Amino acid sequence: MKVTVVGAGAVGASCAEYIAIKNFASEVVLVDIKEGYAEGKAMDLMQTASLNGFDTRVVGTTGDYTKTADSDICVITSGIPRKPGMTREELIGINAGIVKDVSSSLVKHSPNTIIIVVSNPMDTMTYLVHKTTNLPKNRIIGMGGALDSARFKYRLAEALEAPISDVDGMVIGGHSDKGMVPLTRLATRNSVPVTAFISEERLNQVKEDTKVGGATLTKLLGTSAWYAPGAAVSGLVQAIACDQKKIFPCSTFLEGEYGLNDLCIGVPVVLGKDGIEKIVELELTDAEKDHMKESAEGVSKTNGLLEL
Repeated sequence: MKVTVVGAGAVGASCAEYIAIKNFASEVVLVDIKEGYAEGKAMDLMQTASLNGFDTRVVGTTGDYTKTADSDICVITSGIPRKPGMTREELIGINAGIVKDVSSSLVKHSPNTIIIVVSNPMDTMTYLVHKTTNLPKNRIIGMGGALDSARFKYRLAEALEAPISDVDGMVIGGHSDKGMVPLTRLATRNSVPVTAFISEERLNQVKEDTKVGGATLTKLLGTSAWYAPGAAVSGLVQAIACDQKKIFPCSTFLEGEYGLNDLCIGVPVVLGKDGIEKIVELELTDAEKDHMKESAEGVSKTNGLLEL
């Protein structure tokens, strides 16, 4: 199993680290445009192998996509990160050109690969990969919902004063502060609805804190987060590589599902060796449907800024 990660910055390096530590891949290739940067990150990671007990080979390259040939899964993290006060949508001008060039180079050398998109604005970048490559839609996946759901579960556990392993919850919709749809109605603590433990007011606060989860971290860190995004990517990669048939909310191209067409947005999917093996259609309430529609309108508006 060969995995390529494009972009050796904080997010890309975290992706490579978590994938290597889980020890299911034979090789991870890090690619970056900065001379020697990916090579240095790869060497640093390889020097942890004996300490962390993994045998995955991590290699780096400065823009040589021949070294990515025959990758089973490719992860695109490249692009400029958010700065405090920036929206994900404001990154579209620069990141669209980067993602388009990167995806073309990846597919040229790995025509059967599965691509996971991390670059922001993530739903629109996933749509761009769909529109500019010849890959089938099941092999193009946007990471956002997996990360947003992890942040939702963190906030739920915090409110419940419960271990996070007791908590389950999901976020669908667009990967943006206004577009996220945390499904508070379906959130549980060890199969019991969380409404049995916390007030509606506290649950609404969890919802709002989840929606600005990325912006909160950007304000604190001065740039985008990296640990949780890296972990989210590694979970998706492992589900595909190990054919786990796990359900994650991911950005995928919709053709009528949830009443939406011609856009990529976060919905629950089953992930296995073929990438997205099934889109799971939830029975949403009228309010949830309205929120999902509003989210889709926001994503479509951002998509309109693309030059396809």
